[in-house]
Amino acid sequence: MAQMPRGHGHGESLGAGKAIAVLTSGGDAQGMNAAVRAVVRVGIYTGAKVYFVHEGYQGLVDGGDNIKEATWESVSMMLQLGGTVIGSARCQDFRTHEGRLKAARNLVKRGITNLCVIGGDGSLTGADTFRAEWSTLLTELVKGGGITAEEAKKSSHLNIVGMVGSIDNDFCGTDMTIGTDSALHRIMEIVDAITTTAQSHQRTFVLEVMGRHCGYLALITALACGADWVFIPEAPPEDDWEDHLCRRLTETRVGGSRLNIIIVAEGAIDKHGKAITSDDIKTLVVKRLGYDTRVTILGHVQRGGTPSAFDRILGSRMGVEAVMALLEGTPETPACVVSLSGNQAVRLPLMECVQVTKDVTMAMNEGRFEDALKLRGRSFQNNWNVYKLLAHIRPPSTKSGYTLAVLNVGAPAAGMNAAVRSTVRIGLIHGHRMLAVHDGFEGLAYGRVEEIGWDTVGSWTGLGGSKLGTKRTLPKKYFEEISINISNFGIHGLIIIGGFEVSGRGARWEGAGSCRQRCPHRPAACTDPLPAPTRCPQAFTGSLELVEGRAKYEELCIPLCIIPATVSNNVPGSDFSIGADTALNTITTTCDRIKQSAAGTKRRVFIIETMGGFCGYLATMAGLAAGADAAYIYEEHFNIHDLQVNVEHLTEKMKTTVKRGLVLRNERCNENYTTDFIYNLYSEEGKGTFDCRKNVLGHMQQGGTPTPFDRNFGTKMGAKAVAWITGKIKECSRHGRIFANTADSACLLGMRKRSLVFQPIAELKEQTDFEHRIPKEQWWLKLRPILKILAKYNIELDTSEKAHLEHITRKRISLESNI
Repeated sequence: MAQMPRGHGHGESLGAGKAIAVLTSGGDAQGMNAAVRAVVRVGIYTGAKVYFVHEGYQGLVDGGDNIKEATWESVSMMLQLGGTVIGSARCQDFRTHEGRLKAARNLVKRGITNLCVIGGDGSLTGADTFRAEWSTLLTELVKGGGITAEEAKKSSHLNIVGMVGSIDNDFCGTDMTIGTDSALHRIMEIVDAITTTAQSHQRTFVLEVMGRHCGYLALITALACGADWVFIPEAPPEDDWEDHLCRRLTETRVGGSRLNIIIVAEGAIDKHGKAITSDDIKTLVVKRLGYDTRVTILGHVQRGGTPSAFDRILGSRMGVEAVMALLEGTPETPACVVSLSGNQAVRLPLMECVQVTKDVTMAMNEGRFEDALKLRGRSFQNNWNVYKLLAHIRPPSTKSGYTLAVLNVGAPAAGMNAAVRSTVRIGLIHGHRMLAVHDGFEGLAYGRVEEIGWDTVGSWTGLGGSKLGTKRTLPKKYFEEISINISNFGIHGLIIIGGFEVSGRGARWEGAGSCRQRCPHRPAACTDPLPAPTRCPQAFTGSLELVEGRAKYEELCIPLCIIPATVSNNVPGSDFSIGADTALNTITTTCDRIKQSAAGTKRRVFIIETMGGFCGYLATMAGLAAGADAAYIYEEHFNIHDLQVNVEHLTEKMKTTVKRGLVLRNERCNENYTTDFIYNLYSEEGKGTFDCRKNVLGHMQQGGTPTPFDRNFGTKMGAKAVAWITGKIKECSRHGRIFANTADSACLLGMRKRSLVFQPIAELKEQTDFEHRIPKEQWWLKLRPILKILAKYNIELDTSEKAHLEHITRKRISLESNI
């Protein structure tokens, strides 16, 4: 892994002479350990002393062995563990003045003036109170002889930074709290399992999920599993909801479904504030409809288990940002919380966030439910609006007269089916006739097109792969046939779901010789080791060809929209692609098992090859999530000297208590430094110190059940794409005919930072490296220094692009819609 050039950073001296304490408080959440690990390691990296505070605020009050200095090795193998290794407790003592006085003395005696608190709004409010009283507490301690005047002078102010650890995602100001994604994973595992038994017996299942007074878990679960109904506290149902619910369940059964799923948030209420319980709903369904109905209350299983890849990366990123915020803090800096907005770390005033969070509860208590929804943020509102469209609105009797076709192109990616389901159903709601094209552009050319209805896609959300089928065929050689079929089927708009793949995906490309054995689209005489960009099939290049074909074929002058779906996450114009999160979790889970094996055998290094073509996203993010020692990628050049440094680094690591290593290699990171080469090099240089094993993960990264993120992301992308293309068809309609030949009539829908945006694909050409199938700029490359620092490499942390303090009120107003 190539070393970073010396940048603008000042990380290694930032913490000299300072001390940081980290504690977890309140309810536990998966991913807290990743945050603790990052705080410890980055704190030590900056030169600071870092202390664990065991058992939350209770440990802070009790002192003694509850406050221990942390070492680099003490947080090893912590990343993949659920819960919190340093313990958490709900502490009454800290709520009293006497308790906070004891806590202050325990910190001052150890020279700790920086406190990192990981917990919910109650824990963070307690930390802010502690900071506000700090001067008073020190004065009192000096008077009582608890500390000396000199000690009080050295600890004159306390810096506080919070990280929100809560599965409920109920803290305003952050898109996701640590633990929420993992809780959704647990819930969806159970929902998927229950679905199979419900289908067998034609049952109705009522599932109650956690969330306290926040309906986020229930809402996302309903979107991700295609539930028939969801009850959340922020949006109580109308007074006649019983009749509406029974009518909906009956319609679903008449449509051919063998099951019904109803999701209930534990804080669900009606418009009058009366609780709606799972048992109430079961009684209603049994009494009115006579359906065999079961209730499942998920309970604390939602808090348990291994953290998802997202929560590990989130915890690690927030931990790094928390240390920087603490060490850069001054007496005038308000206590802040580090959080996530889009894919960016932000710092927000702690008490502003707490106040808005309390405002939500107050609005619900006062019956102002619309205000409560708005205060939850744009993302929550948009999720709710998409759910209402898909679950509560049926296709109109009057039709629009327009026909949309949807197809999958390129390699399969988990979440594609969720996008197709959403596209079809939202299209039908708009009154369109919806067509499914099987086998990509080839299917469109050969007429493998059929009308698709509401019930056909009912159970597609949780299915992996591609139900429509994908083919690696580009449209250019089929322009004549495609044009005829567009005309014959009366297609007015195309929604293309796919990626930007390199041909021969998943094959172990070792760089030697030609690619013609792996790429059927190359001429026989080709000896170029790189596939030709215009010959290797994927949605992005295929759509560009369709746009170019408009000049000759008038039938191609229809609006088209690309929804990026690829495990590689390499599509220009989008920070994320459908399928990448599922692949990342597959790699991370596999690495966990491999590390466990290495921990048992000792002195073993594993070399793991990941997919991604030339894009290093999977290798980098999996390296962060799994705690890798190195991750080799194409975007960051490395040479034999760098490989030597990595081997020496692992040799030193074997002298510590952590006697194992994990190295990731992107499949096309280097033409000559192949997986076999790196394996042989490490094996030779590590003789007598460690031995090596290698694993090529291959196509298992494309398979599996989609994660909650990919299901939800695909659902929202499909809904957004249909809304856009409907408007574009109307805009391009002239005298009953559609004629779209402008650049903005062929767009890619991508997630950019905080919002979903449509970008003309012709404009994205300038942002694209076609030879290597990657965008010229990729946001995740800025995370690579974190990977190296957490692996104990002596590099400079560039803090020139640190997160600045934002105000949540301004942030809420300025946020663009995510859908």
